[in-house]
Amino acid sequence: MLARSVSQRVLLHGRVRPTALRSRIVNPVVRYNSTATGKATPTWSNTGVFVIAGLTTTIGYWGSLYLHPPAPKSVAPGKSPSSEPSAYGSSDDLRKCIDELQATLSAEQVTTNEHVIHEHGYSTNAHHPAANPSVVVYAGSTEDVVKVVNLSRKYKIPITPYSGGTSLEGNYGATNYAGISLDLSNMDKILEFHEQDGDMVVQAGARWDDINAHLKDEGIPLFFPLDPGPGATIGGMIGTGCSGTNAVRYGTAKAEWFLNATVVLPSGEVIKTRQRARKSAAGFDTTKLFIGAEGTLGIVVEATIRLAPLLPTAVSVCQFPNVESATKAVTEILNKGVPIQCVELCDDKQMEAINRGGFAGRSYPEVDSIFFKFQGSPAAIKEASNVAREICKKHGSMGFISAKNQQESDDIWHARKTALWSNLAMVPGSRAWSTDVCVPISRLPQLVQETKEDLAKNGIVGMVVGHVGDGNFHTSLLFKNEEELDKCKEAVHRMVERAIALDGTCTGEHGVGVGKKEYLYEELGVGTVELMKTIKRTLDPSNLFNPGKLYPDEQPSSDHH
Repeated sequence: MLARSVSQRVLLHGRVRPTALRSRIVNPVVRYNSTATGKATPTWSNTGVFVIAGLTTTIGYWGSLYLHPPAPKSVAPGKSPSSEPSAYGSSDDLRKCIDELQATLSAEQVTTNEHVIHEHGYSTNAHHPAANPSVVVYAGSTEDVVKVVNLSRKYKIPITPYSGGTSLEGNYGATNYAGISLDLSNMDKILEFHEQDGDMVVQAGARWDDINAHLKDEGIPLFFPLDPGPGATIGGMIGTGCSGTNAVRYGTAKAEWFLNATVVLPSGEVIKTRQRARKSAAGFDTTKLFIGAEGTLGIVVEATIRLAPLLPTAVSVCQFPNVESATKAVTEILNKGVPIQCVELCDDKQMEAINRGGFAGRSYPEVDSIFFKFQGSPAAIKEASNVAREICKKHGSMGFISAKNQQESDDIWHARKTALWSNLAMVPGSRAWSTDVCVPISRLPQLVQETKEDLAKNGIVGMVVGHVGDGNFHTSLLFKNEEELDKCKEAVHRMVERAIALDGTCTGEHGVGVGKKEYLYEELGVGTVELMKTIKRTLDPSNLFNPGKLYPDEQPSSDHH
């Protein structure tokens, strides 16, 4: 059986002839716009016409504006300048919607349990404005999602998609809109696996780390290389445009790791963005339309993910006198084509936290450090390590420790991967505000140094962890009370402003959500943001899908629920 839950840790792979493979699929899912229906059939509707017309109008109008954000508009309750919907449904509409959801789906799929609702509205990982949803619905299939979307549209009740609950910028919180939290975590099945093609069709609730664990358990030398935080799901990864430590070698979600997506639109239509071929020149890439859209344009229910060969790796760690010399060494190493899978910066405070946390199993010098993960054959790894060692020495490194075996590699890398938990040991009883920015690599030392000076000046305990190979770094700022939380918020604001001024971005991989949407006009310009909003208005004219996220001037609606 292929259509099995990932969480059950079952993976039956495609080392069989196609006929046998088909016979092992239980209740094959009918694919919209796919060959499972016998022939690919387009599902064009007036939506496509409206998109083209809307984009043409926007380009003509907004092209004449200066690249500065317009003055904020006053927004009536239930309105949003990003989509201008009519007011959401009343409390009576909400009750009718919940009643019909309970009548349409099974009893265990729809709940208003107070604990469950709170769990879907708030996160200990994020510290942005949020609110409880009115009802939580657990979808088990694409058909369930369509039913929920149709009832949402009928009663004008907003929907917030939810799956792993690991996001950091308030991407899945209900804000003031309340409404339906649509939980896709039970849609976690591997539907198809094509080993020869190196791809897999999975549901949106499948977790990337579970997928890789199954491939490893089955002895299949492939893996899915996008590696955000543990527990992140495919749907959420598409929504935020994530990446992780492997980005320097494999890129981000916006590369070609998602070959297609099956999406439920606000109209209730189900589309599949393209076929399973590795490349296609057939029109523009609609898959990428939904990557980074955070569920505001459609709800991803399935995706075809591309897998990579699992190659041997070995880990080294090197100490430097400062971030600038470390960054220069990494840049030269990358420009020489040294086969690196990961290259991670941990600043002096982070190394202190690693030692205090005690998760690493050994102590490290408490100075700015680079963790390397080399990739390839044993001979290639040895050569890569030697080249990197010499380049680091040239740039003033103070030590270069290489793992002698796989266990040592795992132990050294564990120090990097447990950074967040180690950080909390720096201030017992504290919580962490974690966020990220990204700049051109040459600007990273300046940004890190100015951020560290800012934190020290304001008495904030904070650590820096960076994907130094692509200029992306994270801060974990510790706080114990509201006053300290406010200081952290202000420090994050200054850090983001610095990053944008250095030709960078407010978010390298966490997404926009609530926490970063105020910076989009400044970073992208009015024309680009208004183009995004035109697409949103066209696909979701009532602003029912994940309202309050991503679009910078969208104001909270009056909460009728």
